[in-house]
Parts: sequence; C-alpha cells; structure tokens
Amino acid sequence: MGRKWNNIKEKKASKDANTSRIYAKFGRELYVAAKQGDPDPETNQTLKMVVERAKTYNVPKAIIDRAIEKAKGGAEENYDELRYEGFGPNGSMVIVDALTNNVNRTASEVRAAFGKNGGNMGVSGSVAYMFDATAVFGLEGKTADEVLELLMEADVEVRDILEEEDTVIVYAEPDQFHAVQEALKNAGITEFSVAELTMLAHNDVTLDADSEAQFEKMIDALDDLEDVQQVYHNVDLGE
Repeated sequence: MGRKWNNIKEKKASKDANTSRIYAKFGRELYVAAKQGDPDPETNQTLKMVVERAKTYNVPKAIIDRAIEKAKGGAEENYDELRYEGFGPNGSMVIVDALTNNVNRTASEVRAAFGKNGGNMGVSGSVAYMFDATAVFGLEGKTADEVLELLMEADVEVRDILEEEDTVIVYAEPDQFHAVQEALKNAGITEFSVAELTMLAHNDVTLDADSEAQFEKMIDALDDLEDVQQVYHNVDLGE
C-alpha cells in the first residue's frame, strides 16, 4: 500500500498549491456536514471527521468555524452528494465525488473534463467495484510496531500499518475511523499528516510518459471544478 500513500501525498501537495480552492471546498463540505446533523464536532461524527481532515490540509480555524456558524445560522443552501465514475487512458480508472447545487451543471463539467483529456465517463458502478473505501492516517514520532501495540491495547482493528521514511501509515476499515483516531489521540498523538476516508484501488496501473501526462491533465481538470470535492484513481504516478 505504500504507493497509495505516495499518491495521497501527491494529491495533498497539489491541493496545497491553491489554498483558496481548498478553503472553498472544505467550507462547502463542513457546511453540509454541519447541516446534516448537530453542528457540533463533538457530537456529529461526520462533521468531526471533516474538521480533522481540514486540519491536515492546513485550513485555518477561522474558516472551519465560519462554515459551522453558517450552518448554525440557518442558511438554506442545498447540495446533492454525487459520485461519477470514469476511465482514462490504458485502463486507468477514476472516481469523482462532488457536492453541487446544480446537478446538470456538474455532470456537464465532469463529462467535459473527462472527454477533453482522453477519458470518458462510465455508468454508476463501472469503476467503484475496483476500489475499497479506506480510513487512512499518517503520523510521525512513532514506529509501526509502537502504533500497532497501542491500537491492539485499545482493541482497534486495522488492515495494515507500515512505515515510509519518518511516517507511519495506518489503513483501517471506514467504520473504524473514529476508533483509530481516538486510540491514537489517547496515546498522545494529536497531529496527523493525513486523517481521512479515501478510495484505494485493488490494483494499480502504470502509464507510459505521454499517457501519464494526459492523465494528470485530466485529474487536474476534474480537481479544478468548483463542485468536485475528491478525485480518486488507480494510477501509479511517477515521482
């Protein structure tokens, strides 16, 4: 799973390069999570997870608080949660998650981003079955063995724990996200380089240089769309 962690780092680095876009995307996601339940991260687990993920992207507390206060204030913006699936060059697969207040606009923009960059949209279910929803945490200051021991003591099950350079990566089932998070925090680990739910492909594909360049252009086009929150894929991107 190490390659997948590299892709997560690559995605974060790309997003971090445009902070205004990141803030806007998180503002929308935080607002939706707060509107769907109690606007308090301590009692709304979905909101708490989005807040924790926002912190790993260096979203300022003021922006997090503003989005939650907006939900508390009774704003009536309505968003649909949508998932699109599609294909890129040479067997590459892509999943796109979006929050939108205009389904037709978003579908058109996502379709165009695929089509203009050598890809095409698929039907629902054409790609998702090749991915697993996964909780992922990245942390420093511990070894993989130390993290495994503390999670075992807390009776928390995980899929895998590995080390890459100075980072320990924990992979777990999605429903174990909060259990893993609490166990780590109870052990004094409060800072995470990654703390999110993602979609990890069963198998990765490697593209030639030209196809990879085209694929990255397609991913960038999708990620640049205002309504798109997350883009997942199965390509082993080069360094």
